[in-house]
Amino acid sequence: MTKIDVLLGLQWGDEGKGKIVDVLTPGYDVIARFQGGPNAGHTLEFNGMKHVLHIIPSGIFHKDKVNLIGNGVLIEPRIFRQEIEALSEKGVDATQNLFISKKAHLILPSHRMMDAANEQAKGNSKIGSTLKGIGPAYTDKIARSGIRVGDTLAPDFREHYTLLKEQHIRMAQTLGFDVKAFRIDGMDLDQYEALWMESLETLKKFRFVNSEYFINQCLKDNKKVLAEGAQAMMLDIDFGTYPFVTSSNTITAGVCTGLGVAPSTIGKVMGITKAYCTRVGAGPFPTELFDETGSRLCELGHEYGATTGRPRRCGWIDLPALRYACMINGVTDLFVTKPDVMNDFETVKMCTAYKINGQLTDEIPFEYNTLPIEPVFTPYDGWKQSLQGIDRYDDLPERLKGYLDAIEQQTGVHIAAVSISPDRKDVLFK
Repeated sequence: MTKIDVLLGLQWGDEGKGKIVDVLTPGYDVIARFQGGPNAGHTLEFNGMKHVLHIIPSGIFHKDKVNLIGNGVLIEPRIFRQEIEALSEKGVDATQNLFISKKAHLILPSHRMMDAANEQAKGNSKIGSTLKGIGPAYTDKIARSGIRVGDTLAPDFREHYTLLKEQHIRMAQTLGFDVKAFRIDGMDLDQYEALWMESLETLKKFRFVNSEYFINQCLKDNKKVLAEGAQAMMLDIDFGTYPFVTSSNTITAGVCTGLGVAPSTIGKVMGITKAYCTRVGAGPFPTELFDETGSRLCELGHEYGATTGRPRRCGWIDLPALRYACMINGVTDLFVTKPDVMNDFETVKMCTAYKINGQLTDEIPFEYNTLPIEPVFTPYDGWKQSLQGIDRYDDLPERLKGYLDAIEQQTGVHIAAVSISPDRKDVLFK
């Protein structure tokens, strides 16, 4: 029986997971998403084209690979349909190799309304939601009132749907939210609902499976499985910077609940980190840069959200947070992305510890959101050269290799590869 390898982000998202999954896919038979939903944006670039996936696993461009949307994922049918249509325009027929768990929950139009209502009610304390309905849909899942993919085939589906929608409307009105003025893509709730219902027919063209049996049978058949995470470690509902987090378990343990597999089936855990740090939305970010260097990282790195288009906050790499992520997830292999963004920097820095109330620590404190955290930086000389055309890890500039060696030493985890451009061909294995 084979093991499931896991690939996940170790920072606040946007580390380049989609690209690395795409690069690794030829070595696997099955690519499975285990959590998150359309709040994720996995960008892949190859053959001079850019592709952004939100719900569908990043192995979909490989015709001979099976792709599975697991039970821990949330599906918004309208967004799913748009994603399928975009793939079709690129010549990809996803109906041939995409399977969907019957136990995956659906995001209703009224979930998206509740997302907006909750953010409005929070005022200055808003968490920076993508407004895709993620939080309210997971709330209904935990409250045992959600609607799952398999429920769309039941004769009382419409009745269940209407009851939940009406409940959401009442809740939004209680929060003082103007339901009639609410719009999704310029449409009111009823207009968007009509498109949402149409999109269910697209969803039903795919094979619904009991994914826990499906994935375990794959393992028994000695198929190689890669579990693809969304968002990232520091956005985990339990171990991230709560409450500025997503609503699911983004960590290795989430693979077990999001796919229905035993902990003993987990094999390699591959974690991705940028050579610097970014974050979208609100929440603590100790190494954030508010100066020209931060602006340069944003511009040179094209740091704008794949889902929201929002500019990302940028800063130096945070080693205390990265060590924490490696510990929680049992990371066995590191992938480092985007050092090329810093090619022209005279100096690059690495946060190796925090100073809190005059005391040095390398731990993430419970009061991460409220304590004044001063990052302790170690400077490194920049490599001051283009990485274009380099096709072997050993041929990287010595100063860059020294920087990467320091990340290895600080985390205690082997660097498996480094990505030096957005293109899938520019991943150099060590």
